[in-house]
Amino acid sequence: MNVPTVAELFTEGKNPDVLFWVGCAGSFDQRAQKITKAFVAILNKVGINYAILGKEEMCTGDPVRRAGNEFMFQMMAYQNIQVLNNYGIKKIVTACPHCFNTLKNEYPELGGKYEVIHHTTFLQKLIDEGKIKLKEGGSFKGQRITYHDSCYLGRSNDIYEAPRKVLEALDAELVEMKRCRSNGLCCGAGGGQMFKEEEKGTVRINVERSNEAIGTGADIIASACPFCNTMMTDGVKLAEKEETVKVLDVAELVAASLD
Repeated sequence: MNVPTVAELFTEGKNPDVLFWVGCAGSFDQRAQKITKAFVAILNKVGINYAILGKEEMCTGDPVRRAGNEFMFQMMAYQNIQVLNNYGIKKIVTACPHCFNTLKNEYPELGGKYEVIHHTTFLQKLIDEGKIKLKEGGSFKGQRITYHDSCYLGRSNDIYEAPRKVLEALDAELVEMKRCRSNGLCCGAGGGQMFKEEEKGTVRINVERSNEAIGTGADIIASACPFCNTMMTDGVKLAEKEETVKVLDVAELVAASLD
């Protein structure tokens, strides 16, 4: 895919309007790479002047900070902030709530002040402005979609409406789980849990959450976070429902419905 880097634009004396922060999952995880591609396809179609940092992008440091390594977090953060400030970046969009939360709420005290937008909010704005045109009777008409609230998007940053409004624009039937919005249940990956074995218990959190989603009778579980996507996909596989229930990111649903 033809994706410009900030460094390339910089050599031409140009600046992107928006920096797309890809994040570790979106860069290296095979499943999450599809989300990145879907979002880039939308940006290209709409004609947004954007760029990525490419090899200059480091992990935001979210997992190490949650796991308790403050020193490592600050080292990573300062390096990222230096790169962003050198390029004069003002506006960042990311498809990962973990990156979003860290860049928006934790970088300012270290000298990194940016306008940070989650991709669901960004997509909602583009739909509202009529820049994203969706197919009439779109690809998902008549299908049931349930949306899983990511902790860092919902409870941490109070973003509940944007992803739902985007899904409503798809002409599908939106069904809610009993535990949703501020009462939503974690997928089980936050706080660095994505990278370690869970403590002893009776049920894995991702299994419990996936079963709640499957219980709505939805054809599609929509998520807005690469970690949530992995956890829900694993839960659906364990329930042997992969044939009937798909786990897709909001950006993938929009990209598949573009006019």
